[in-house]
Amino acid sequence: MTGRLLGSGRSADVYEIDEAWVLRRDRDGWGDAAAEGAVMTYVREHGYPVPRVRPSGSRTDLVMERLSGPTMLAALLAGETGAAEGGALLASLLRRLHAVPGRDPADPGTRVLHLDLHPDNVILTPDGPRVIDWTNAEDGPPGLDWGMSAVILAQVALGAYPLARELLTALLADPGELTEEGLTEALRRRAANPTMSRDEVDVLGEAGRLIRAIAF
Repeated sequence: MTGRLLGSGRSADVYEIDEAWVLRRDRDGWGDAAAEGAVMTYVREHGYPVPRVRPSGSRTDLVMERLSGPTMLAALLAGETGAAEGGALLASLLRRLHAVPGRDPADPGTRVLHLDLHPDNVILTPDGPRVIDWTNAEDGPPGLDWGMSAVILAQVALGAYPLARELLTALLADPGELTEEGLTEALRRRAANPTMSRDEVDVLGEAGRLIRAIAF
């Protein structure tokens, strides 16, 4: 049994369990909750700010710590967080994640990648930010993670949301490990993403040009 619905995303719904825990359920049944939970547990053990998780017994259900606080997106839209602060926070979260030792000792250049780190996946709790939604996480080069975050923000910016352009500029003020290879792969993946609308796909070429103009 699940409790009341707390929120919905593109592919999942979040339900209340009790005051301490929530259940995130993939609507389309393609998620792997155990793999996602394993990634979250791994980075949390290395000090990265993610919710606690516990086994659910289901491939599509992830039970995780209930967090208190708005998403970064909500705080930005409410004027409680500025674009410069938000972009800098996203950049710091990417750097912190890529400082976590990779899971494959045979490939020292590989790191855990979130691949969907944007303001709606950061909860601003009283104890600091927490990163959620690790559905897309995999191991790979950090440049791809930077590329994915940049492309997501650029797509929104080109949809007539100037705040997103400010966020993107702040994110790339010091582009860290963003690479041309990572950006190219991020654009390819976004184009192939079945949850993208036609309008979102159509702006990808312009999104790439915007990112390159800022970062390179």
